[in-house]
Amino acid sequence: MSKRTFLITSVLGASLTFGSALAQDTIAGIVSKDPQFSTLLAALKAAGLDKTLAGTGPFTVFAPTNAAFAKIPKATLTALLKNKAGLTKVLTYHVVSGKVMAADVMKMTTAKTLEGSALKVSVMGKTVEINNAKVIKADVAASNGVVHVIDTVLMPMMK
Repeated sequence: MSKRTFLITSVLGASLTFGSALAQDTIAGIVSKDPQFSTLLAALKAAGLDKTLAGTGPFTVFAPTNAAFAKIPKATLTALLKNKAGLTKVLTYHVVSGKVMAADVMKMTTAKTLEGSALKVSVMGKTVEINNAKVIKADVAASNGVVHVIDTVLMPMMK
């Protein structure tokens, strides 16, 4: 995997290095090849969304790591993985239509998800948060959009 350095000094006051996958990989391909997303991949497959994220897009995915999923109580996660409708709601809450790069995210206060609700976007110094999740890696380029890695699973209001 190659590394690229993006200078976002005008907004952050520092240069940051973001890892990037080869642009020919789809979002689904990036998730399937990175072991830190094995729980996300299992959830996408259980909901049948892995094929969607292999499609044309473009999509922006706020992708929780395995460590993010580990914050959810095991019984809750197990139940969620067995509830396709609830799982689909949670996963589509992590997806925004279009390719929204970090520089664009930093200018936003909200972002409408495919689930239908809005995410709260806040920038505090060098930290970008989506609801209560910190973006820990941004701008992982995909052929059908972009992935921003987050440290917490985003949970929509369940009805």
